[in-house]
Amino acid sequence: MTAPSLDQIRVLPKVVLHDHLDGGLRPQTLLELAEGIGYTMPASTPEALADWFEAAADSGSLVRYLETFDHTIAVLQTADALERVAREAVIDLAADGVVYTEQRWAPEQHLRAGLTLQEAVEAVGRGLAAGEAAVESVGGRIVARQLVTAMRHADRSVEIAELTLANRGQHRVVGFDIAGAELGFPPSQHAAAFDLLHDGLFPTTIHAGEADGVDSVRSALTDGYAARIGHGARLVEDITGVEEAMRRRGKADLSELELGPVATWVRDRRIALELCPLSNVQTGTAPSVRDHQITLLKNLGFAVTVNTDNRLMSRTSMTTEMHRLVTDADWTLDDLLAVTLTAAWNAFIPFDERQELVSQLILPRTAVVKEERSK
Repeated sequence: MTAPSLDQIRVLPKVVLHDHLDGGLRPQTLLELAEGIGYTMPASTPEALADWFEAAADSGSLVRYLETFDHTIAVLQTADALERVAREAVIDLAADGVVYTEQRWAPEQHLRAGLTLQEAVEAVGRGLAAGEAAVESVGGRIVARQLVTAMRHADRSVEIAELTLANRGQHRVVGFDIAGAELGFPPSQHAAAFDLLHDGLFPTTIHAGEADGVDSVRSALTDGYAARIGHGARLVEDITGVEEAMRRRGKADLSELELGPVATWVRDRRIALELCPLSNVQTGTAPSVRDHQITLLKNLGFAVTVNTDNRLMSRTSMTTEMHRLVTDADWTLDDLLAVTLTAAWNAFIPFDERQELVSQLILPRTAVVKEERSK
């Protein structure tokens, strides 16, 4: 069967687990929010601003990539701004075929204008709810939740973990994350926060294996009790013979590869990897979409998922990410469905809600696409 077309991918149901709220703003919204507070953006038109963000993020360095967030965070310091951006994110994702999203963001970065941490969480919760309602009003459906994030280079992770637990079951909070510069700030530095969450039986996903290697992933598992790994592309460094396999792509004999202890643990326990192809190319984690680690990991049986990371910075969408995997890395429709189901079953919502997500929003819509392709 021929590869799925861009139009067919666009209408596929999608699940995105790794999408930063402050990395997915509409350029027009950025300009309007900036004008309202007298903040100067690097460009004055939506198209030029989109160009600037993409170019600035395309540096090959995670540190420089993260500097682009100075501009988005600057305009997200009020409840109204947070609520608006959360609502628009849900609407935009639904228009791209997304049926479930977890929006991650760090409340500690949004307090400059007097918001409390709790007020910030509530504002995002209202925005997500408003986005769901807006999508439903036009006949669509999307489920939107938030992941509360602590910045790994700061010292507020225990406070943010307490905030997260205090909002369990409220304001659409379903999980915890640490983000920011990975190298030099391992999960072990935030062990007290992770112990608190672990004792409270609350799920965590941890950025690891992007700007740092296998030890970062190990720490996410042993110190952070990670239920999922944010990125995880560099997990291939724990697989002997991977360089030759990556070079030979489909012609490699995967049975010749030997998984190390960390890679074995992640694969055998089905710990989902939140891989973000275009973002990883921008930051130098992967050389290209064609040679991105996600394809090898998928072929080796890891629980991989496809994600956008930052839609503004990477000028991307779930449709774009999937289409590039099809055109550049020879993925099939079945591959896309498989990673979507993996993402759905690893969402941080209750099991019965995951069952409903799969049975009502993913499988029926996928069946329609498959039927149309068979005609």
